[in-house]
Amino acid sequence: MRLYHGTNIDFDVIDLGKSNKYKDFGQGFYLTDIRSQAEELATKKAKLFGGNSIVQEYEFNEDLLKKSDLQILRFEAPNIEWAEFIFKNRNRESHFSHQYDIVIGPIANDGVAYLLGRYKEDTISLEELSRKLEFKHLNSQYYFGSEKALAYLQRI
Repeated sequence: MRLYHGTNIDFDVIDLGKSNKYKDFGQGFYLTDIRSQAEELATKKAKLFGGNSIVQEYEFNEDLLKKSDLQILRFEAPNIEWAEFIFKNRNRESHFSHQYDIVIGPIANDGVAYLLGRYKEDTISLEELSRKLEFKHLNSQYYFGSEKALAYLQRI
């Protein structure tokens, strides 16, 4: 399977320590199987932070998702468990961490911080949060959160 990473700076070595701790699935390396999505992210990063719009390509053997020593969590669609997992990972007041090597699922929409705040204030339910976080466009994200998982990515 081909995966893509949109960035504004090219690099050869993935350093998990450089990634943001409060992303949807936690601190890790994020990719997508949709090239246009990676291109859009690369363009956005280059405009915001300078540099060039770069899409890195990786090969990943998806058979490993079925049989390997990796701890994998997959969300097929936005649902309550997905919304709660995102809330825990993005909550800067808690010290949530998980043991998954790879997490796969939809990307939350651009109003995530606002919606998570409303959930935290108890003005919307977890069910409503889940429904409102659903992105309206086709998207996906693959989180690689351990050196063990990164070892299975081959840059091309």
